[in-house]
Amino acid sequence: MTTLLYTDPAFARHQTPRGHPERAERMIAVERALSAPEFDVLVRRRPTPAPYEAIAACHPSAYIEKLEALIPAEGMIALDADTNVGPDSMIAARLASGAMINAIDAIMAGEAQNAFVAGRPPGHHAERDHAMGFCLINHVAIGARHAQKAHGLERVAIVDFDVHHGNGTQDIFETDPSVLYVSTHQSPHYPGTGSPTERGVGNIVNLPLAAGTDGPMYRSVFEAVVMPAVRAFDPDLLILSAGFDAHADDPLGDIRLLEDDFVWITERMMEVADRSCRGRLVSCLEGGYDLAALGRSVAAHVATLAKD
Repeated sequence: MTTLLYTDPAFARHQTPRGHPERAERMIAVERALSAPEFDVLVRRRPTPAPYEAIAACHPSAYIEKLEALIPAEGMIALDADTNVGPDSMIAARLASGAMINAIDAIMAGEAQNAFVAGRPPGHHAERDHAMGFCLINHVAIGARHAQKAHGLERVAIVDFDVHHGNGTQDIFETDPSVLYVSTHQSPHYPGTGSPTERGVGNIVNLPLAAGTDGPMYRSVFEAVVMPAVRAFDPDLLILSAGFDAHADDPLGDIRLLEDDFVWITERMMEVADRSCRGRLVSCLEGGYDLAALGRSVAAHVATLAKD
């Protein structure tokens, strides 16, 4: 099995204030973890920036233009209490979305079966016309729409296991039955969305979890709800919003998953991809803010993706 890894030095140049949890050191931790000899099997590629028309398939042109206009020539500007931009922020965001597009194109061309996008800033909180939660543009949404527009795929499923609800992904697709969005997330917690009653047009499945949920409890819910929902949807492509802030050591959440749990989630998702879409799966890094836990969790996830 060929697994692609997309990353770029520009991801570390997106600036955040001192002490901010979403910091450049996250990329160093991921790169260090994936430099072990076992990851020599990965096919490593540099992404190209997402074209504006691909971004505009999910975000209005006026929003993109406004965001571009806010990028400073030097220093940082705060868009809100959590979300900052510096000179290289939009470059990094476009490369992260571009990596999703590149990965999908490569997989559809038969060059690989799956891929991992190790980029930042994350994307799943970015709504159609609103940056928030460290996120500027929504990489998984842009990738899903590209898969449909460029490759004619009818159904794309997005499964989000970040500790925070992906309000942005839900906002973009909540009236679109061709995209399934499934989220497991701590509740109550930021951003305050993700109730089970938020069902879109039947294509949104939210599974709020209480603080303290551990691996066995999480697996039970995943088996009972997530797996049947994705199987029933029978996607042509499976995308993961891979947030590792559900790890027990993460400072921004209180879900108690460990590396073995991320292996288990990855295996279950690969089973669905094998059954429904010829193994076609693209995973995109979202959260994960304890550097040691992030490195170990990404290594466990990617090693599972790369197994023969």
